[in-house]
Amino acid sequence: MLQFIVQSVAAWIIPVFIFIILVYAASKKVDVFDTFVEGAKEGFSTSVTLIPYLVAMLVAIGLLRASGAIDLLITLLAPLLTRFNVPGEIIPLALMRPLSGSGALGVTAEILNSYGPDSFIGRLASTMQGSTDTTFFVLTVYFGSVGIRKTRHALSVGLLADFTAFVAAVFICSKVFG
Repeated sequence: MLQFIVQSVAAWIIPVFIFIILVYAASKKVDVFDTFVEGAKEGFSTSVTLIPYLVAMLVAIGLLRASGAIDLLITLLAPLLTRFNVPGEIIPLALMRPLSGSGALGVTAEILNSYGPDSFIGRLASTMQGSTDTTFFVLTVYFGSVGIRKTRHALSVGLLADFTAFVAAVFICSKVFG
């Protein structure tokens, strides 16, 4: 029954949210299309500004992968997470999610291909994929584009949010799908 409710809410939440936004905009007499086009123009100029920061972040991620640092970290954390009944197969995604959205999507795709989307591991990976943003991407690209250099507290809070989302995803998926 709980799974049916979760699936029903998931199917309708985005269309209902969009409908509420459109009704609210209409009640405030906002021209939604013109506002959308104006935002798209600003988005293009922002993306051009972000390119140098994006390249720097991708090079750093490539260095971590090529050096084997990520694999070593996975090996060190596996026994601890196994003790808390966290599937070891999910560790690469938990580590990649704060670093790279495209890398995390690739790991999620591998998990879904290996275990299937309806398996516990597949559902956990999907939940984790949608539960947080890429902390280091946000810090390097968005903060860098507006000139914020002191990111100490933002990094701590972002990584704490990533960890909390990981624990919540494991807990919720265990209760709903376990």
